[in-house]
Amino acid sequence: MQTEVHTYAFSVAANAILSLFPFIVMMYTVARRVFHSQSMEVVIGNMVRYYLPTGQDFVVKNMSVVANAKSSVRVASVVMLLISSNGIFLPLEVALNRVWGVTKNRSYVRNQLVATGLALLVGVLAFASVSVTAFQHAVLTLVFFRHVDNAAFKLAAQSLLQISAGFLSVLLFFFIYWILPNRRLPWIAVLPSALVTGLSWELAKRLYMAALPWLDFRSVYGPFATSVGLMLWAFLTGLLLLAGAHYSATSYTLKLVHQADIEAEAAR
Repeated sequence: MQTEVHTYAFSVAANAILSLFPFIVMMYTVARRVFHSQSMEVVIGNMVRYYLPTGQDFVVKNMSVVANAKSSVRVASVVMLLISSNGIFLPLEVALNRVWGVTKNRSYVRNQLVATGLALLVGVLAFASVSVTAFQHAVLTLVFFRHVDNAAFKLAAQSLLQISAGFLSVLLFFFIYWILPNRRLPWIAVLPSALVTGLSWELAKRLYMAALPWLDFRSVYGPFATSVGLMLWAFLTGLLLLAGAHYSATSYTLKLVHQADIEAEAAR
């Protein structure tokens, strides 16, 4: 409920929207130019539809078209992705440092190096998830003897996609909580919070999607309704991420205090 928390969340949301579309273009480009995999393209489209609460078909269709553009456009997308993703992690580091009681932030250069590394890690995790899901889809196709136009196949494929996407969400929150603060943290201090936040994020997305018809952004913003809907969701995600960080810092601090009390009692 503090004012600066909303400031951090808005900053993260703005840069997240700026980096989202170049990231999708990069994913499509690598799937086409490096792996030459049509199944990976299908999985990428399905994952984008799963993760985004609004404008799914619009984003998938247009980003797929942009990925077929000239090489200069693809290069510009990568450059824009690095710049905007660094903009996400800069305010996040400041916020997480405050949560953990760290008084000194990294220098700008060190922050950019850490942010670039995190951006690359996110890309690797995303492609790993896409590859695993594409493999699972291929195995399911063989199991169903290529009869993919039935409810059982679609249910199984959707369930595997949800498991893969949920696992990826938890990993993303974990690495942000673990790497971004400017102090050494034991992984066990942030893993429970990453699990809780990842699962809460999935639930919050469903609630947000259910509320979208009541919000009716299109009647107010017209053709910009998709952008507004994504921006608001990114802002809510930022608030949830910071709430999870506060939970992990508070629970870990209480655990240390409890251990200190036990040791002091034993020393007596």
